[in-house]
Amino acid sequence: MNIKIDGQYYEGFPGETLLDVAKRNNVDIPNLCHKTGFEGQGRCRLCMVEVVEDKRSKVVSSCVFPIKNGLEVVTGSDRIKKIRKDIILLLLMKTPNNDYIKCLAEQYGVTVPERFTDAKSSEDCILCGLCVKACEKMGTSAISLVNRGTTKKVSTPYDDFSMDCIGCGACAEVCPTGSIKMKNGGETRTIWNKDFNLVRCERCGKPYTTKQALEFISKKLEEKDPENLCENCRKKSISEKFKESYENYNR
Repeated sequence: MNIKIDGQYYEGFPGETLLDVAKRNNVDIPNLCHKTGFEGQGRCRLCMVEVVEDKRSKVVSSCVFPIKNGLEVVTGSDRIKKIRKDIILLLLMKTPNNDYIKCLAEQYGVTVPERFTDAKSSEDCILCGLCVKACEKMGTSAISLVNRGTTKKVSTPYDDFSMDCIGCGACAEVCPTGSIKMKNGGETRTIWNKDFNLVRCERCGKPYTTKQALEFISKKLEEKDPENLCENCRKKSISEKFKESYENYNR
């Protein structure tokens, strides 16, 4: 399928969204809640674009809008710029001291009138929901979006430590604004008001995950004796096994 983005034609494939095609072809469409493995959130609305179909124009979220042959897309019209600025303004009012949002605001020339800002605010969460989705994908669902309106937030049950949390840190890894604080100190990791003992990599000796996370993933993958390796050492191990198999094949 061929689609036209900002005057240029690009090839798309069935099942892809506008944002998929744009990202693959380095077309800049800002977004906050779209990451590999977490597509189709449609929460932040920052990825809005203008689509022309049958000579009619409409505004859509590019991360959830499926491509069609002959589709015409405009990513930076005055209409779209206005929408993005309004969204960034709301985010900046909610998280006035977050570095990521401040950079985004500076990029789009957005400022908040002083009377509407809370200079003392330490809020970083923009309620994108990525952390909740990550926890669900892990299979624990230890955190969730709670409350409504202005009190809505991401939390554990009753703001206490969660019995289901395994301290894997997936939530902190996907958070675009650094809202979720995870502290690793020596042999201990602290996250969501809970302390975890860290497990050391069998190869390099670096503390890299929690015992609960290792046991949970091993059970999920049905591995009785899993390799206790950090990400870097796991990659090296896979590379070495591949090399060994290749050499044995060519003997």
